[in-house]
Amino acid sequence: MNQTRNRTFLMLQGPHGPFFHQLGRMLRAAGGTVWRVGFNRGDQAFWPDRASYVRFDGAPEDWPARIETLFDDKGITDLVLYGDTRPIHAQAIAAAKRRAITVHVFEEGYIRPYWVTYERGGANGHSRLMQLSLAEMRAALAQSEIDFPEAPPRWGDTRHHIFYGALYHFYVLTLNQAYRGFAPHRGISVLDEARIYFKRLFWMPWQALERGIATARVRLTGHPIHLVLLQLEHDASMQMHSPFTSQADFVDLVTAGFAEGAPRHHHLVFKAHPLEDGRAPLAQAIRAATARHGLAGRVHFIGGGKLAALLAQARSAVTINSTAGQQVLWRGLPLKLFGRAVYDKPEFVSDQPLPAFYAAPARPDTRGYRDYRHYLLETSQIPGGFYAARGRRILLRNVVDMMLSAEDPYDALVAGKAAPRQQLRVVS
Repeated sequence: MNQTRNRTFLMLQGPHGPFFHQLGRMLRAAGGTVWRVGFNRGDQAFWPDRASYVRFDGAPEDWPARIETLFDDKGITDLVLYGDTRPIHAQAIAAAKRRAITVHVFEEGYIRPYWVTYERGGANGHSRLMQLSLAEMRAALAQSEIDFPEAPPRWGDTRHHIFYGALYHFYVLTLNQAYRGFAPHRGISVLDEARIYFKRLFWMPWQALERGIATARVRLTGHPIHLVLLQLEHDASMQMHSPFTSQADFVDLVTAGFAEGAPRHHHLVFKAHPLEDGRAPLAQAIRAATARHGLAGRVHFIGGGKLAALLAQARSAVTINSTAGQQVLWRGLPLKLFGRAVYDKPEFVSDQPLPAFYAAPARPDTRGYRDYRHYLLETSQIPGGFYAARGRRILLRNVVDMMLSAEDPYDALVAGKAAPRQQLRVVS
């Protein structure tokens, strides 16, 4: 008997672009019923199947009652969403858990760029990984042994990501009249969000040239360098899972610690997130902190770009809770963390005060991190991507069977039922 025929999936907001529509089509092909809730014209544009589309045009305060009604009316067994912290998703997850509805959470990969994250119940600071010890992971790995590829040192589909983001916000900005109650979850207007995306598309060639020059200066400096991995200020990882609300506070803390503890011939390099869009005044904050702590000539800023070349000459790295910390650990470099992250294990992350860390950073347990990484690739990290067509095809071939499984990825490994994966062959 095909148990999938008794499954009804309700999809909320997904990554920009066609991934959720293609996922829904695959779930239907497997025998399930699929519904999609749209909150704005951008959601609607990427869901061409009108018969399964449910428009929510009410005010935010109307949503909790509406999701309860949808669960009842549609007989929902599974909730599918991208990210678990935006208010409409957090409220839906809470209601789903009260009804024992399975919650499927997609996120950007904990190991990027050629994997994405799929978990049940929650991701990032709400992930089951937060409670799992390295010893428990090693015990689970005793059930399986695979060879896995190294993470390539480049981001695979940034341009696709930016394009779909710009298109999404164009629809919301120009055709959103039917969604009178829509409220963005990031605290700025739709118009401002759209301006940011189109500005990024326009300036990409010039910004790439500027990054190349800044990176070359750092590589040619000859001084030992320490990296600071910056994040998107509006991202949930920073806002929901860290003690900071602004990058400026983090920049000042790190700069002060470096000034107090680092040898005088060492330099500090701030690197922006690859999708940094300029809404946070990073360069100004870094210049102000540099002057305040007497570090003129020893601090550099690189506005995004590739990380691998910088890691190749770095002595250490500091971050709030960026997933780029995984690349740091993979290379065996000391890492200092200030927020909650799935890789925050005592074997990997330094507990030294920041000045002491910069004076003599403690190295991670690289063998332990290799086991941790192996565990992720056997469980929640799925080959593929949300934005480029090739990445979506590979992701769908792997993740649908995982969604239909009775066990979540972590329990499936312990039970010896982890699904085989099509690995993504990459060229770096």
